[in-house]
Amino acid sequence: MPLTSRQVYDELRQRILQGSLQAGRTLVETAVAQQLDVSRTPVREALRRLEQDGLVERVGRGLRVVQRSPEQILEIYEVRVILEAAAARTAADRRTDFDIRRLRAIHRQMQELTDDAVDARVRLNNAFHEALWQASHNATLVDCIVRLLVQLRPYPQTTLEAPGRWDLILKEHDELISAIESRDCDQAAAIATAHMTQARDIRLRMFAEGFGAESVVPEEPLI
Repeated sequence: MPLTSRQVYDELRQRILQGSLQAGRTLVETAVAQQLDVSRTPVREALRRLEQDGLVERVGRGLRVVQRSPEQILEIYEVRVILEAAAARTAADRRTDFDIRRLRAIHRQMQELTDDAVDARVRLNNAFHEALWQASHNATLVDCIVRLLVQLRPYPQTTLEAPGRWDLILKEHDELISAIESRDCDQAAAIATAHMTQARDIRLRMFAEGFGAESVVPEEPLI
């Protein structure tokens, strides 16, 4: 049975977010349809949805996976800093004992990781932030953060590999948990702001070193 437009959308979205469809990659409707063994109609609908998501963009008469400029990445992080601070502030006000236990459990797992456990560091760091968002008990805020982070997923490098970054993350996460546990809303927001501002600066430096125009994937029409 041929794939539906939703299934085509899900497949392409997953490939973009996992990095197998890299930033700058050209997407040609006929080539995508041929590879997925579907007609052009569901592909056209799927690409339209991906464009609405901000994951692909129009270039002339074609489409490509979004290749963001340093200015655009800065804009994304500026909003993320605000949202993460809001989540931390709200978590300090609304957190439950279960929220604190979950944050501390993830933090202990992070402390036990070895230097070469890069994938586990990324996974647990993401889990920590997701637990923090959930501790805000504000579903709309969580949804805004998740939607925003999709815009950074096509860039697979992690800021956690920057020299000294992991030790600083552990220190700041510990301070953040303490502020949330003591219901110090201002302190929690301040720590989250500093934490994400540093991540922004590292991301921009990584972009300049490895994701500039010179590293754009060649524009062959494939997926």
